Amino acid sequence: MYKKRRIERQQLPYFLKVFNGVNDKPLGFLGNVSQDGLMLISHLPLMVGADFDLLLKLPADEGPSLNIKLKATCLWCHEDVTPQHFDAGFSLHWAPPEYSQLVNALRQYFSFHTLPASA
Repeated sequence: MYKKRRIERQQLPYFLKVFNGVNDKPLGFLGNVSQDGLMLISHLPLMVGADFDLLLKLPADEGPSLNIKLKATCLWCHEDVTPQHFDAGFSLHWAPPEYSQLVNALRQYFSFHTLPASA
């Protein structure tokens, strides 16, 4: 069944690690993000319909990394085109303001801006 995507996704060519927010074990890498959800690329299949506490650990130029805690539900999971990898889509239930800042920063960083035509 095909559903037209209603949420614009930002693809990430370099992956950020995602951890289990309860036990701090790695779950996978961020595949893409939106204000309302994200895609996780994992080495293991994730349970569809399950609620997850996710933790994004963002590297910092100086000092400790920025940790963003999220609460999300896994909506789907299927094999990735890369062998022994799985893609899982999550809907966010709760995210701090830092998550919106991350999404906006990634959108800005990975967007192409055209320069005005010279006269």
